Amino acid sequence: MIIGEKIKDLRLSCNLTQEELADRCELTKGYISQLENDLTSPSIATLIDILSALGTNLKEFFNEPDDEKVVFKKEEFIEKLADGYALSWVVPNSQKNAMEPIHIVINPESRTEDDYPHEGEEFGYVLEGEVVIVLGKKRFTAKKGESFYFTSNKTHYLVNKKNKKAVLIWVSCPPNF
Repeated sequence: MIIGEKIKDLRLSCNLTQEELADRCELTKGYISQLENDLTSPSIATLIDILSALGTNLKEFFNEPDDEKVVFKKEEFIEKLADGYALSWVVPNSQKNAMEPIHIVINPESRTEDDYPHEGEEFGYVLEGEVVIVLGKKRFTAKKGESFYFTSNKTHYLVNKKNKKAVLIWVSCPPNF
């Protein structure tokens, strides 16, 4: 880890000059410059003072962010087989995220379970076949290549009335499945 570069980035994000930071920490501008160019190393006490002036602390400063997982392989998907359909969570542990994408395969002449009213929104994109979206007392049909979007404030579910499977991507926000 390059301490000087990280201190400089923090200082710039606080819109401070080297002189302003030095004044707040009772140091010299030259010392801040040497520190940012990794020509000197601060004592722990000095580093604590500098970080305090920059609105952070040792723990946050040295905490390395976890590498964010971006790509998920099929082997990582979590699958659930239900009567007449199968769900695959294509982003494992997505219930902790803002949205929850799933892959759904609905067998011919089958349907998903009722999803009762809840906060949030739902989005779907039909990859194969055709589905009927039942939203409260209304019904809407979406075919291959079409999408749907609605607020989740009514009981809703999907029906496949055809004699071939329906495949779609469904995204619930916030996670609900």
